[in-house]
Amino acid sequence: MTSQRPDGWQPDQYARFRAEREQPFYDLLDLVEPVFGGRVVDLGCGTGALTVALHTKTLADETIGIDRSEAMLRQSAEHAGSGVRFEHGDIAEFSANELDVVFANASLQWVPDHAALFPQLAATLKPGGQLAVQMPANEDHPSHAVAREVAQQSPHAEALGGFVYRHSIESAEWYAEQLARLGFAEQHVRLQVYLHRLPGPEDVVEWVKGSLLTGYRDRMLPDDYEAFETAFRQRLLSLLPDERPFLYPFKRLLLWGRTA
Repeated sequence: MTSQRPDGWQPDQYARFRAEREQPFYDLLDLVEPVFGGRVVDLGCGTGALTVALHTKTLADETIGIDRSEAMLRQSAEHAGSGVRFEHGDIAEFSANELDVVFANASLQWVPDHAALFPQLAATLKPGGQLAVQMPANEDHPSHAVAREVAQQSPHAEALGGFVYRHSIESAEWYAEQLARLGFAEQHVRLQVYLHRLPGPEDVVEWVKGSLLTGYRDRMLPDDYEAFETAFRQRLLSLLPDERPFLYPFKRLLLWGRTA
């Protein structure tokens, strides 16, 4: 039996590896150029803490953080003000016009069909506008592959109704070509490996509980999800070496482009 829960995000769990998760944000932010007095949107802003850093770096007049998670947005109020505000919304349905910067850190991987999504985002930008995107690209690591494996086993497959989660990620080459076709005269596209030093292999489970596994938690009843997580933990830890500290390589795509 499945249950469509409106919000499986757990801000405290996500924040357990705050420094490691924030570094790609700042690496992406380094690619963005100031737009003094401009309009900026942060798609998938989470709690809003990093939206303030985005607003400060861009020198924008207005920065709007958008997220579909009510749990995350409940913590955004303390970061609002001085040109920063937050809205509840779905990235897949986002529309606007004459924006100076569209910024999306670790959020677009949740949205399917990037062949349709990227033209939609490009259309929101004014001439000379910037698109900056960072997405995890770690689908081949056991931390992600085991989740797909367990999701296809009984009784979890039945509890999920056959659903198997995969991030919507294309190759770095695909994004470079897509940006060029969409009129981004300047671009920077790279695949970067972040090597995280975690206390032990069990911390890889804690990592994905705050991100990847929400895709399964959203679709399962609590008891079903608990059984799924237990099976995932047992299978993953049987494959990972018991090394301390544990080296967890995590690949990410960083994309930046400016329209002509």
